[in-house]
Amino acid sequence: MNGPKKNIEADIEPTDAPAAAIAEEDEEQSLPEVDPADAEAPAVDAEQGSLADGRAAVIHYAKLAPSRPGVYRMLDARGDVLYVGKAKNIKKRVTAYARPTGLDTRIERMIAATRTLEFIVTRTETEALLLEANLIKRLRPRFNVVLRDDKSFPYILITTDHWAPQILKHRGARSRPGHYYGPFASVWAVNRTINALQRAFLLRSCSDPFFESRSRPCLLYQIKRCAGPCTKEIEYPEYAALVREANAFLSGRSKAVKDELAGEMEKASSALDFERAAVYRDRLAALSAIQSHQGVNPRGVEEADVFAVHQQGGFSCVEVFFFRTGQNWGNRAYFPRADRSLGPGAVLSAFLAQFYDDRPPPRLILISHTIEDRALLAEALCTKIGRKIEIMLPQRGEKKDLVEHALANAREALGRKLAETSSQQKLLQQLAVTFALPRVPRRIEVFDNSHIQGTNPVGAMIVAGPEGFRKSQYRKFNIRSADLSPGDDFAMMREVLSRRFKRLLAEAPQTQSPAAAGLDRNGHATGSAGPTRSDLPPAEQSEDRIADGEDDSPWPDLVLIDGGQGQLTAARETIAALGVDVPLVAIAKGPDRDAGRETFFVPGRDSFKLPPRDPVLYFVERLRDEAHRFAVGSHRARRKRDLREGGLQEIAGIGPSRKRALLHHFGTLKAIERAAIADLMQVDGISAETARRIYAFFHGGAA
Repeated sequence: MNGPKKNIEADIEPTDAPAAAIAEEDEEQSLPEVDPADAEAPAVDAEQGSLADGRAAVIHYAKLAPSRPGVYRMLDARGDVLYVGKAKNIKKRVTAYARPTGLDTRIERMIAATRTLEFIVTRTETEALLLEANLIKRLRPRFNVVLRDDKSFPYILITTDHWAPQILKHRGARSRPGHYYGPFASVWAVNRTINALQRAFLLRSCSDPFFESRSRPCLLYQIKRCAGPCTKEIEYPEYAALVREANAFLSGRSKAVKDELAGEMEKASSALDFERAAVYRDRLAALSAIQSHQGVNPRGVEEADVFAVHQQGGFSCVEVFFFRTGQNWGNRAYFPRADRSLGPGAVLSAFLAQFYDDRPPPRLILISHTIEDRALLAEALCTKIGRKIEIMLPQRGEKKDLVEHALANAREALGRKLAETSSQQKLLQQLAVTFALPRVPRRIEVFDNSHIQGTNPVGAMIVAGPEGFRKSQYRKFNIRSADLSPGDDFAMMREVLSRRFKRLLAEAPQTQSPAAAGLDRNGHATGSAGPTRSDLPPAEQSEDRIADGEDDSPWPDLVLIDGGQGQLTAARETIAALGVDVPLVAIAKGPDRDAGRETFFVPGRDSFKLPPRDPVLYFVERLRDEAHRFAVGSHRARRKRDLREGGLQEIAGIGPSRKRALLHHFGTLKAIERAAIADLMQVDGISAETARRIYAFFHGGAA
């Protein structure tokens, strides 16, 4: 899994046609100016033109396209990327878009919006495929299949950079030396497995500074989940043997490890050493627990990922199962954004390329549907990882059963998703009616503040939409105003909203709110006729939004404020000063802060309450409570960090010298916080009374 990865982007050759450098992930994408040679390209002022205008633009740029492998990007009048595609011959592929007939509706919509094309040449089609996946994940074009959840998977790591290797959970770049096992589908699965492995192999999980500072075994040794190498409770050769057994078990040789442990247990029992036999018994039980929790463990599949796609109601679900060392290490369901006209094979093909853009593939990939360019994708992954990769569509046997099992899970997951989306959409429709919104909201932002008598003030923003909470878009704001009076909630709200919408104006100035864009209450341009989106079934509304790319807009359709009339006034004045027009609603807690008796404040209307059993009331309460949870959690984290950073100096009797001695002995403030009174007394200059003060400071006064 750690084979050489070829640098694809370094081999890109520019063409004479306009091309843009690939921006870094943390920077805003910048699009190039049109080359003077392209001055004859059709000029269109409207964002959405006719199909003829788009076809004329495609024909113009097709003349400039190179007849070589590479990647092309289609851009609209604003410079936003509509589509990223790869081709063995860019000129032939782009020219095919200009033909007058034979294109489906999705392609025609894409061409109608196209005003510019950009090209990047690569040396081979394999490199083009890898670059295409990279650009799609970065640019998230409207008309591509986009993998929404690209969060890295957790792994188990057994380190090799210390004489007493550590077992821990790892996510992200593999920069630390050691053996990596995974991926696991969830952090919960990793934590459960590590807990069982600790009972089975007694490997340490503590950090190196904590390990080096120990003068006696910690609690994990007492409860028989660590062998205690920190204080030499176990000698190095014996601990090294435990590490070898753990690596062997995680590498697939689980039966050999269990047989060896069973043999040692029998020997100990025969020698009447029942205490030692009980240790082996407990370790065997822990290993059995790991394997029993892994679910279906195929005999003939040592290492594989299984992908199955199911489509219904215009949505797609891709279910992924991970098999390592002959064991099922969990599964995860994805719901990629894709046009409803795309079949399961097309969705799966685009999904696979993006999925393995930043993840090491296994030796075998099992799929549920035939995909285009299967051999090309296998070659690209082989080039990337440095070893042979096989992509298989099984027709019979155990591998076919695994795919069918994944397909059944995909059907169930999509059914649940559709049911949740339908219910959520109905709530959003009722919310729009209750608060007289211009249209059914697709993005709701909720703001709340948290502090204790003005200290460590934090503002928080959560985001919700048709698919529920969007936790990846949550934001926290550390209040910065130096002249802010402690506890001034109104000033805190002004600062948070000002920072939020100033940044939004800078990042997406073209996008406007429904009211500012001249839309009516149904989300259509003023004067438009025909059925409104709110008249459509929920599934069709969501499909329509996906097709139009609306879900990607960073502008909220509704802003909820946790507070009363004062907070609403402060919020309205703040956003009005910025020239922003978004619907605002404030929700004030009821008497005695009772849920169900909230008062709502809307600009231009009298305050009102909703019936106690109104579904909209429950929905808004859930949004408000989530914002409060996030705000309070952020405040507590900041307060705890401040206590740790400056806390030692606040303890009576702790000056710079004793603080330096404590840090030198324990390594980190976290280790000092965890230390017992007896451990603190081991530090030079720390008396029993001082140790009690330190312990009481970090444990709420309980010495």
